[in-house]
Amino acid sequence: MYKIYINDNPLFLAAKDEEKTLLDRYPGCLAAQYRGQVKSLLHYIDLLEKSSSPRVVALYAADPEALKADFFGLFRYLEAAGGLVFNPSGEGLFIFRRGKWDLPKGKIDPGETPLEAALREVREETGLQILEPGPALPSTFHTYREKDKRVLKQTYWFVMDTPDLILIPQTEEDIEKAVWFEISSFLGRKPDLYNSIRDVVEAYLKEGEG
Repeated sequence: MYKIYINDNPLFLAAKDEEKTLLDRYPGCLAAQYRGQVKSLLHYIDLLEKSSSPRVVALYAADPEALKADFFGLFRYLEAAGGLVFNPSGEGLFIFRRGKWDLPKGKIDPGETPLEAALREVREETGLQILEPGPALPSTFHTYREKDKRVLKQTYWFVMDTPDLILIPQTEEDIEKAVWFEISSFLGRKPDLYNSIRDVVEAYLKEGEG
């Protein structure tokens, strides 16, 4: 199953046997079977881009990988990487950029691995230099418009640890603040956070519980 955020609302690409799970989890979800007509996918993309309702769309198919290939083919595909960074006190690092809380991340340069890109981006955007990489977290997918083209970005995420505390936000990238927070209390304050970023943090907390 793939979860792709369009206008910060999720669109799922799923197998037929996953439909009931999604409908149970997201009451009011718009679910539809994909029958191989690529143009029909544009209808659901436009629906999430231009409307506040529905807030969740689930597309399912007998061959979910064919559905994924057709869907991805409608976009320019980019890869990025970032980190969920912790200090010695166990606080997580968040940045504030363009009106929302976020995690440091950026595009993968040619020749870089996702981990190399994640470490570079965290260093550039936060001023932290000593980073110890940890386990990978689930990737996220989101779309946006770039001039007249639709872009689908996959972001690879990694847990990182640092002994450093001093943060220097990269203002050239519109980062206004970089702050350490205790994660559970931060989420409890219901910050203005992208839903894909919330997924990353919640995936980390869930793995910790496991």
